[in-house]
Amino acid sequence: MTNSIGKTVAKGALWMVLFKVAERSIGLVSTVILARLLVPTDFGLVALATAIIALLEVFGSFSFDLVLIQKQQADRSYYDTAWTFNVIVGVAIGVVLLIVAIPAGSFYNDARLEAIVAVLALAPFLNGLENVGIVAFRKDLEFHKEFAFLIAKKFISFAVTVTLAVLLRSYWALIAGIVTSRLTGTVLSYWVHPYRPRLSLNKRRELFNFSSWLFFGNIIQFVNNRMSDFVVGKIAGSHALGLFSLAYEVSNLPTTELVAPINRAVFPGYARVGNDVAALRAGYLAVIGLITLLTVPLGLGIAATASVFVPFVLGPKWIEAVELINILAFFGMLHTLQGNTGSVYIALGRPKSNTVMVSIYAAMMVPLLILGTMKVGSTGAAYGLLVSVIAILPINMGHLFHLLKMKFRDFLRVVWRPAIAGSSMFAAVTYIKMYLAPQDSASAGFADLLILVASGAVVYTLAILLLWTAGGRPSGAEAAVLSHLRQWLLKRTGFSN
Repeated sequence: MTNSIGKTVAKGALWMVLFKVAERSIGLVSTVILARLLVPTDFGLVALATAIIALLEVFGSFSFDLVLIQKQQADRSYYDTAWTFNVIVGVAIGVVLLIVAIPAGSFYNDARLEAIVAVLALAPFLNGLENVGIVAFRKDLEFHKEFAFLIAKKFISFAVTVTLAVLLRSYWALIAGIVTSRLTGTVLSYWVHPYRPRLSLNKRRELFNFSSWLFFGNIIQFVNNRMSDFVVGKIAGSHALGLFSLAYEVSNLPTTELVAPINRAVFPGYARVGNDVAALRAGYLAVIGLITLLTVPLGLGIAATASVFVPFVLGPKWIEAVELINILAFFGMLHTLQGNTGSVYIALGRPKSNTVMVSIYAAMMVPLLILGTMKVGSTGAAYGLLVSVIAILPINMGHLFHLLKMKFRDFLRVVWRPAIAGSSMFAAVTYIKMYLAPQDSASAGFADLLILVASGAVVYTLAILLLWTAGGRPSGAEAAVLSHLRQWLLKRTGFSN
């Protein structure tokens, strides 16, 4: 990437990371509160209902936002066509959800799903009306505007969900939060961006020609992301699914959830240099170095502290989730190493490559997921995901290296220090945990968790700095983070120019 684009993309990535940190901080607080107020079955019911909605929504997910960004010269007619199609899909999905509400309850042997799915039919309808003009925030690299839009939507949804959970003590609080989020997003989208859509399908051919592979990729990606909900819910029941879904959310908060905003921010920059393989390769290595530096300690930290975190933060009724969190934390961490490859494939104008890779993963994951769930319930499902992501890693990365004309040593150069430092941190935290007394009070649980988190942070930071210094202080993620910290401190102390 050129320096100007690289700096703008880096700033955009920072905005998106800040958003995700703020969003997941709100989400974590919300999860903790809801876990204390609700029971696993409540989470399982909502997970089933949202999986059904996601299944229908995926058939209208042509990723027009990526097409609008990739086509640098897209005019108003492209935006009008994308919005019109979104409206059509939203209405169609809402109608279908009303039709399948009763059969869904019968399939899962739970009549409560009928009313839940019927109410959630509002969600895709509201989402389809959202102002597609906000895509321009990313395309024009104005990430601070997108940050404000996304965080406002999240905060309003949080306030509604938690308030209703306190009042109702029911899964209906979660349902209301989902609908509120979609409604808020639609209303705010017209407030923050001046574009006003018109009904039009003039550019349907241009949009669909590029997005067809993205569409198939999204279908397969849905299988990869949500098949566990259907399988665990059907085979093991809503209680097991509630445990699994909460464990998945907690364990993946700092890993796959952190990668998503980085990918969202860097894709416009990738798209601008998609014809320059050398620049794209340099940009990818810089991004994957940052991703590894941030996510490895967080993923391993969650795995190491789960046995203390769950009883203290979530409560004793969630103790069964500890083993699931341990397994899924490793899954999430390994998943991050591949989380940026799809953006590279699309920037290169090769969406087919992304579709093929997610298809191979699905072909391995689905049988393992079903077999594992049948054998040992939700724990088997977690192991199925972990084995699958390990198996696809060399295939996906090998294809990426080929397209970017990159050597394995180039990749290893930016990830080995976080890997070694993270392993050292995990070993240290596990060792310290062996000498902690059993928790017999809230204050003891807090103290134990604080000791483990602080110890892990110190060990990882010292290990990274030692390895980086011993390696001659090369340019990369460590240097970039230290540079940003230095500039921040200079501004705060008044010594900057």
